[in-house]
Amino acid sequence: MRVSEVTIIDYGVGNLLSVQRGFEHCGATVIVTRNPEKILASNRVVLPGVGAYGNAMQSLEQLGLISVIAEIARRQTPLLGICLGMQLLFDESEEFGLTPGLGLIPGRVIPVPSKTSIGTFLKIPHIGWSGLVPSFNSKCWSGTIMENNNPGDAAYFVHSFMAVPVNSIHRIADCIYGGHQLPAVVCRDSIMGCQFHPEKSGAVGLKILRRFLLQ
Repeated sequence: MRVSEVTIIDYGVGNLLSVQRGFEHCGATVIVTRNPEKILASNRVVLPGVGAYGNAMQSLEQLGLISVIAEIARRQTPLLGICLGMQLLFDESEEFGLTPGLGLIPGRVIPVPSKTSIGTFLKIPHIGWSGLVPSFNSKCWSGTIMENNNPGDAAYFVHSFMAVPVNSIHRIADCIYGGHQLPAVVCRDSIMGCQFHPEKSGAVGLKILRRFLLQ
């Protein structure tokens, strides 16, 4: 398998084409599949996703992919979750009741605050471009998928919920929305996630995809 090859998991949830084209623009050979054997044979895996958390987990379960993703993590194969795909990496979500997730990063998915830090109403979902800043314990992006980006670089977000790690060391980058610092990029060992859409974030997002291809 070539170094620049990446496998995108097709489980019926998410805009696969835009993610595929983003990686192809970066020079990668892309495989889009739900076949467990092909996913397990990959040296780099992407879990995309848009929509409801519960529906996504149900789809992964019906396709027999929950154990496959767990094995990917056990093997320390680089795994990138995008948008809802990032949220699925966590223990559970509060969206439409409490729903168990993949449990690969300790933490919970909770609603984005509905009011600003000064108490005025905040537009939900958070849609649009927001600048990325280092998280509280992340003083340097060196060695992460954010390595080639700079604080203040903007990415494109569409979300009503946010994934909050139990351990702040797993937070790499945040965005500021309504005066709140929301998790935007997470990482635990070989498991990474972007709350925003790198494939829709122009040059900033392409730098992240290219960096992932080096994992």
